[in-house]
Amino acid sequence: MGKARVLLVASEAVPLMKTGGLADVISALAAELVERHVDATVLMPAYPAALAAADALRPLGPLLEDLPGGGPGRLLLGTMPGSGVPVLLLETARFAVRSGNPYVDADGNEYPDNALAFGDLAHAAARICAGETVFPAPHVLHANDWHAGLAPLLLRAQGITGVGSALTIHNLAFQGNMAMDTADALGVPHAMRGADGAEFWGKLSFLKAGVAYADRITTVSDTYAREILTPQFGYGFEGMLNARRDALVAIANGVDTATWNPASDALIARTFHVDDMSGKSSCKRELQKLSGLPVEPFAPLIALGSRITHQKMADVALAALPRLLNIHPRAQIVVLGRGDQAYEAAFRELAAAHPDRVAVHMGYSEKLAHALHAGADMLLHGSRFEPYGLTPIYSMLYGTIPVASRVGGLCDTVVDAGDGDAPADSASGVLFDGDDADDMVIALERALQLYSQGAHWQRMQRNAMRPDFSWSGPALKYLRMYEEIAPEAARPLFANSLMPRAKEADLAAQALRARA
Repeated sequence: MGKARVLLVASEAVPLMKTGGLADVISALAAELVERHVDATVLMPAYPAALAAADALRPLGPLLEDLPGGGPGRLLLGTMPGSGVPVLLLETARFAVRSGNPYVDADGNEYPDNALAFGDLAHAAARICAGETVFPAPHVLHANDWHAGLAPLLLRAQGITGVGSALTIHNLAFQGNMAMDTADALGVPHAMRGADGAEFWGKLSFLKAGVAYADRITTVSDTYAREILTPQFGYGFEGMLNARRDALVAIANGVDTATWNPASDALIARTFHVDDMSGKSSCKRELQKLSGLPVEPFAPLIALGSRITHQKMADVALAALPRLLNIHPRAQIVVLGRGDQAYEAAFRELAAAHPDRVAVHMGYSEKLAHALHAGADMLLHGSRFEPYGLTPIYSMLYGTIPVASRVGGLCDTVVDAGDGDAPADSASGVLFDGDDADDMVIALERALQLYSQGAHWQRMQRNAMRPDFSWSGPALKYLRMYEEIAPEAARPLFANSLMPRAKEADLAAQALRARA
């Protein structure tokens, strides 16, 4: 019997391209599916960085002619470094020139040809699903965020049957709203350009195309799935999402616990685990040295490690942190991230004003990211909305306590300490409501109070490190969803992948005995 086939279409995946958590999710989910004997392949653009990083790349079949971007494309088949997960890279002239952030130029402006560039990606996915390439057609196409949102519409528009489609909304705020006059070039039929289709306030919305025409719509946490049905968090999509509520499924993200594991992490100064935290002090010392801060073992070290944007409350942090430094003269702050240039400049000014207490690393470094989560005492993670929140989970796995907004997936993963003298028995962090500096300062002061109470703090660290955040459970939920939307003949293949591992081994042994 063959394998179930899934094509994961996305704009990024580690280590080929990463601008945020989406890249981590795609690679880790694909690897977990492969572990469960699914023929899972990632389809993404052939950025120069991706071409340089992928293993064993080779051209696959003839050129894809007449793509909407105005030129031919070529599929390259290779594997992900480290995991060996198959990856298809779509090589086009438009993707070839995206050497930095794949969505915006050096000045932070969206590329004017985003519609055509990512339209090419969706059309390549549709051609694979239609069996028009030498690559086997999948049983399920899994589109991720707006960059792939046009693909489910194209399956419907082109009458491609025998392939189930799913769209995962990783962040509803990014919708891929393009000029409607691109619809002809993108192959969107007039009948699908209305308010019940891909049209959104006079624009052609890639994400709404997926919401309207995918067989299933998933979000990445239970709380976010409820929030996006409301005007506050729905970003204008709440009407369509409520109309398709029966197709909406919440599947929480997981974490690559092989990469993010303090007991085996080769990127940190000294490994440690929940029953022996002694190595964490060495990691704190390393983070202070890497950041040019005084090595003070008892100074509370606060990390910020995320996109430096309005969503992530960069403006609130910039107002709150100077106040905190005045209140707590021993506190240290390390910032790692990239984002809006004005916010980046303001953080650099904060570091210049407090050179012995604030360090800023603009950009992304895998080593620094691991050092940050392993070495900090707490992670400040303000967010006006948060579909899931991978960064606080990374921090928790390393015994770094999150101080985070009470929104989205953060509500599902961080257990609040509460306001009592002692933290709640199961507490793993400090959550706060609101989005002004007072809210953030009060939450940080609560965390610093708990930090000063060693036994309480250590219990919170253990609580944070013990939950299973792996992809094992989420992958099974995806497989059940795939089984529901796959063509009937392929459903037994997905059922086999859902089989418990012990049962798989037993059946394999029976087969060997039968052949003997």
